[in-house]
Amino acid sequence: MASLGEKINRILNRRSVKYGLPFLLVVLGGSFGLREFTHLRYQFSRVSQVRPEELKKVGVEMKKPGEVTLEGEYEKIKKIDIDNWEQVRGPRPWEEETSE
Repeated sequence: MASLGEKINRILNRRSVKYGLPFLLVVLGGSFGLREFTHLRYQFSRVSQVRPEELKKVGVEMKKPGEVTLEGEYEKIKKIDIDNWEQVRGPRPWEEETSE
């Protein structure tokens, strides 16, 4: 007669237990973990709209709805000369000139 340890060892060495059980644990545990993380994300996110008065204080000028149309922007882009341009490299943070 097989002992209890041998029976448990035989069950644990089955392919369905050896590979299937960890897979199910990862899938189910991942879904519950993901639910908790997304809950925290939305619970602590700042959901506030930016008002035009606040934008004017920092210098952003908003256009009225309907003032900008897709056709109008397309016409502006058609006027731009994209064949003649010069690549200009921007300064890197470590290359900034310090005023002493």
